[in-house]
Amino acid sequence: MSRPLLLSAGLLGVVAGLRSQLPNAALAARGLEPAHGPLKLLGTAPGRRASYVAAVLELVADKLPTTPSRVQPVQLVGRVVSGALAAAALASATGVRGTRLVPPVLAGSAGAWAGSWGGYLARKAAVERTGLPDPVVAVAEDLLAGGLALAALPRGGG
Repeated sequence: MSRPLLLSAGLLGVVAGLRSQLPNAALAARGLEPAHGPLKLLGTAPGRRASYVAAVLELVADKLPTTPSRVQPVQLVGRVVSGALAAAALASATGVRGTRLVPPVLAGSAGAWAGSWGGYLARKAAVERTGLPDPVVAVAEDLLAGGLALAALPRGGG
């Protein structure tokens, strides 16, 4: 792996804080398949397709005025869980097993919490300072999240 696992797990967590469904789609796009446990489902063809569909749906839903804030408790917990699961999937795909999964999972969780709050505050400030409509700023955030996701992961199968 080109960078330390904990850094990659933390960055993937930040992505989950920005767009909760994007980390699994990025894992699928890079061809990274969890090696064991229930996360192995993510590496299957239906699992990859589901992750792509979920990511696209979230990118659309994020722009809707009825979508709740990412920092509301239920949404925040969901993003932290998404960051933890993405980090676990990444670690599993690179051969990490058992209790050695705990540090990457914690890094993914912390990254998701930081990404949720950082993304929320940055987007709010960008809208206020630029006067741009929120959906326009959200598209820029989508691009940032996608770039971070791909930068966090090694290319192809591990």
